[in-house]
Amino acid sequence: MKMWSISSYAAPLSGTPLALTDNRSPPYHVWKMSGTSPHPSTPSLHESGAYDSTPSVLRRCASDIDLWSHRCNNIMGKQQLRNWNFQLMQTFVARQLNRRARRLAALIDPYLSITIHEYDAGRMTRSDVFAETKAYLDGAVGTRDDVRHLNAEDARGGGGGGGAGEGGGGGAGSSSSKGLVLSMADGEAAQAKGVVVALAAVAARGCMADGEEVEDHFRGATLWWSAHCEQDDDKGRRGGGGRASQRRSYSLVFHECHRDLVRSAYLPHVRDQGRAFMAMSRQRKLYTNIPSSRWGDDGSYMCSLWTEVVFKHPKTFETLAMDPEKKREIIDDLDMFKNGKEQHRRVGKAWKRGYLLHGPPGTGKSTMVAAMANYLGYDVYDMELTSVHTNTDLRKLLIQTTSKSIIVIEDVDCSSNLTGQLPTEADRDDGDSKVTLSGLLNFIDGLWSAFGEERLIVLTTNHVEDLDPALIRTGRMDKKIEMSYCDFETFKSMAKIHLDVDDHEMFAAVERLLPEVDLVPADVGEHLTAKNPRDDAGACLARLVNALQEAKAKKDAAERQDEDNGVVV
Repeated sequence: MKMWSISSYAAPLSGTPLALTDNRSPPYHVWKMSGTSPHPSTPSLHESGAYDSTPSVLRRCASDIDLWSHRCNNIMGKQQLRNWNFQLMQTFVARQLNRRARRLAALIDPYLSITIHEYDAGRMTRSDVFAETKAYLDGAVGTRDDVRHLNAEDARGGGGGGGAGEGGGGGAGSSSSKGLVLSMADGEAAQAKGVVVALAAVAARGCMADGEEVEDHFRGATLWWSAHCEQDDDKGRRGGGGRASQRRSYSLVFHECHRDLVRSAYLPHVRDQGRAFMAMSRQRKLYTNIPSSRWGDDGSYMCSLWTEVVFKHPKTFETLAMDPEKKREIIDDLDMFKNGKEQHRRVGKAWKRGYLLHGPPGTGKSTMVAAMANYLGYDVYDMELTSVHTNTDLRKLLIQTTSKSIIVIEDVDCSSNLTGQLPTEADRDDGDSKVTLSGLLNFIDGLWSAFGEERLIVLTTNHVEDLDPALIRTGRMDKKIEMSYCDFETFKSMAKIHLDVDDHEMFAAVERLLPEVDLVPADVGEHLTAKNPRDDAGACLARLVNALQEAKAKKDAAERQDEDNGVVV
């Protein structure tokens, strides 16, 4: 851009040139804007010497344009500077006003608040602090007389069982068949002291829900809790069938003079007491995954990707039909796993273990899972792979499982995507599931599998030979348990369970016939079950022997038929 310097401002306003000096050329004249502007065709201009030739006229026009462009740029720059200064002043004034307002508010309302959200950052996992706070506040609601709106639920917990880790249900609420869990209805007022109590008699336990303030007292300080829930509709959910999503939180309000007390003592007290009450009132659950088509587009703000019922399966290792030595081996393995936290930490391995249960239908694979859950006192997550759309959805399900749980995938061989074989066109068109073998392998022992701890992953299959070797190798499936046809040792344990007999004259016939036929424990158990009040141990054993003889006769007939047809067995 050309640089101009003004030589004179003392020119008249009308028709008189201003003397300007171009830094790169001799002085020449341009006309100051006035009511009339010079024109190159005006004779007086040539007479005055302002224009000597046509090129000089063009140069002067270009000079006029540059000059006024430069002046306009200066004017616009100044305006932008003014705007920027104004915005800066606005920001400064607003910041100062906010500071003064906060100080004034602190003088008027010297109370601080802490908010505890249900989900941690990213909405991937439920906050432990939220769960512990909920348990802490829920502890004594049932004892308060000022709670007016309550929900009542059955307090009876999961099934029993023996063993070191058993005891799945209970707490106070499981001690009575008339036990109730009392909880306040959503949106209703709720007030309760944060004191953990065990109720006797009616075994009533209370749960705080959304509502007004909950007052608590701690070391002379008064604190107020309140529950909040924002309900979202199902708009935008895939398939239109998703459960309503919620954003829940607890808010704690206290005087600022108790800041250090709350931070250093009260909040740890809430968490400790909450954990204690959770352990006392824990009900083991059986979960199944909600179909991916009912999730939100990003899985956000879902209460859970799982739906659950109280786990009440009665099967224990004492009532499990299995060779006692084999059963003892499994129990020892479970004990080593349950007590192996330090061992896993020392070797740098995630605290999890894989079990593969394989064998013909009816050999007790599902009941084995129930017995394991009852023995360890774990929750059970029964995953239906066909309702999981993608590997990402599978990972989301893993993230929402809890520690101290068993994740079960039954009949894993029924999915062609997991057998190591390429899917056919019919397989591609069958359902919406796109879970791959690679996705399942990462689920079992990938980086995400280390999320959480003290977790068993159990796969069951009727055809272990169809599974990809990468899926069942050691490190993924650490222990492989064959659930086979009934043998004599298994029969003796079943006779003890069903008939309460340790020996009988018909045991010899059973011992002779069992190796000759393939009879699963489910069939043996059916024959040993009394069919009418007159059936005793002898009648049940006789029925079993007849069934074994019939099965052997059919097997012999089939073998003779094969020999006649030239089939080599």
